[in-house]
Amino acid sequence: MLGLMAARQAGLDDPARLRRAERTRRVLSLELNKDRDVERIHGSGINTLDIEPIEGRYMLSGGSDGVIVLYDLENLSRKPSYTCKALFSVGRSHPDVHKFSVETVQWYPHDTGMFTSSSFDKTLKIWDTNTLQPADVFHFEGTVYSHHMSPVATKHCLIAVGTKSPKVQLCDLKSGSSSHILQGHRQEVLAVSWSPRHEYILATGSADGRVKLWDVRRASGCLSTLDQHNGEKSKASSEAANTAHNGRVNGICYTSDGLHLLTIGTDDRMRLWNSSTGENTLVNYGKVCNESRKGLKFAISCGCNPEFAFVPYGSTIAVYTVFTGELITMLRGHYSTVNCCVFQPHFQELYSGSKDCNILAWIPAPREPVADDISEKSLPQQHLNPAYEDAWSSSDDEG
Repeated sequence: MLGLMAARQAGLDDPARLRRAERTRRVLSLELNKDRDVERIHGSGINTLDIEPIEGRYMLSGGSDGVIVLYDLENLSRKPSYTCKALFSVGRSHPDVHKFSVETVQWYPHDTGMFTSSSFDKTLKIWDTNTLQPADVFHFEGTVYSHHMSPVATKHCLIAVGTKSPKVQLCDLKSGSSSHILQGHRQEVLAVSWSPRHEYILATGSADGRVKLWDVRRASGCLSTLDQHNGEKSKASSEAANTAHNGRVNGICYTSDGLHLLTIGTDDRMRLWNSSTGENTLVNYGKVCNESRKGLKFAISCGCNPEFAFVPYGSTIAVYTVFTGELITMLRGHYSTVNCCVFQPHFQELYSGSKDCNILAWIPAPREPVADDISEKSLPQQHLNPAYEDAWSSSDDEG
């Protein structure tokens, strides 16, 4: 750390290098924090979490009981041990509560005054954060598995929605109507994700094993269907269309720069794709246990080198390096299946939700304090870097 700071001061290093190094160190030291609790409100499993990108302070959770809770993650008490309090909840007594399991919650990307939620009750609701009343409700013919708003869109207000229907629905916040439909999948759409690089590019994953990339301005169909074999299998084979997984695709996440796409399937595989060419990069993550029958919410770090993927893996969270596939560690603390996790990039923190009704906070371990009065002589000699050893000698010593 001192070396990086000195190099930055001397102008030898890019200032961003120190930032990346410290972020990476913090992610690699993530641990279950004993001093931070998240208030337990949900009476059943937690399916989805989202932290607003403006301040990184407020977090939403959605549960199998249909309840939505908003938490304040900031330590207002300034005490070492504290509980992240629930500011409010849309509970069972609320007149507009979802009737069935909430599958996805998401903040409006540009303002904390609004958030969205979708549920197995076949609705997508747009909420006013201040009044806790729905500003708009979209109704669908089938169960809603997933929805997503673009984090970078400036020219449209479209929400992509994956439902029991193989058609991807696009809901327009400006007009309040379901603007148009993307057709191409053969079974229900379990995961949807907008590109953080191009506001009109959308990725969708389906129970038919396919991942499709769309430009929503084009009426002619999808841009490409990702192929796990990169086109090497004969076109005359029995499976004419490309498949990304040999099972249901229930998780999709872009890297923060939008250049790559991670997908997870019930074939216990995770794959990394080049988002511009659609090529399978063939990174081997080994077996990624995935028994979920619905959408799986996983997360990717931001601003680290290398970047890391945080993937629910049974009752644990597996941490992989995105571009090499190395399993770094398993975060253990939940008592039951983990359904979702969300990364807080400002402080490199991770929050996870599980069927055990708990939300756990994974915080970087603090650096070990070094006492000021410790002299170099009291340190074990083998721990001293040769560069810092005293090589000076006086004439008395030589005599």
